[in-house]
Amino acid sequence: MRVNEDDLVLITDAARQAGALAMRYWRQAPKSWEKPGQGPVSEADLAVNALLHDLLLKTRPGYGWLSEEDADTPERLGAARLFVLDPIDGTRAFIAGEDTFAVSLAVVEQGIPVAGVVHLPALDRTYTAALAQGARKNDAPIRASGRAGVEGATLLTTGPNMAPEHWPGGVPDLKRSFRPSLAYRLCLVAEGRHDGMLTLRDAWEWDIAAGALIAAEAGATVTDRLGQPLRFNIAHPQAAGVIAAAPGLHAALLSRLGHG
Repeated sequence: MRVNEDDLVLITDAARQAGALAMRYWRQAPKSWEKPGQGPVSEADLAVNALLHDLLLKTRPGYGWLSEEDADTPERLGAARLFVLDPIDGTRAFIAGEDTFAVSLAVVEQGIPVAGVVHLPALDRTYTAALAQGARKNDAPIRASGRAGVEGATLLTTGPNMAPEHWPGGVPDLKRSFRPSLAYRLCLVAEGRHDGMLTLRDAWEWDIAAGALIAAEAGATVTDRLGQPLRFNIAHPQAAGVIAAAPGLHAALLSRLGHG
């Protein structure tokens, strides 16, 4: 599989343009409403999605398309490459005026992300990676934590994920934190600011494709909640949860969850 370095340049530039557009709506009381069963969406999500659709598919007309804000179609399954994106990941935080929302954008080939960018415009942070070429934050190399065990580890996850019923070996003694954007959580693992992240709920591909590549390229182990490799551009575009962590911590989490 050959990485097209131009793709990473393209999506990084596109994510920054998208972030600039999102900032025009941020803290300006954008119109928003609930999508049944999927949470909130705002006029900013749709505007950013339209910008990215126009920019990316005009430049790469042969690529497929999978976005949270567009109806899914089976045509993408036959695409050799496709864009997988969430125009604004962390919409609820965005609407509330919080600064931890992100533009998440990846190029996927044969089920594997080959280029990814997660851009947080309000924080001026841009995480990027290309397959087998490492991960970077604002153009500086980043590396995941080297923590070997679970006790005392810092884990990005929700409170319900730490309920005793999920941990037959006992709830681990760790330090829990949270960020609204799933893509950002993966990037925080990539740069070693947290030792791992965990979501036991099924995760949409557009939330995790870019961040999963960035975390893996930074040295983290990234799988679904059962320890299986993540695959993308599947018929129902959801993964069975996500665990991304330092390799030793990842193994320990799986073991404590009963999947080691």
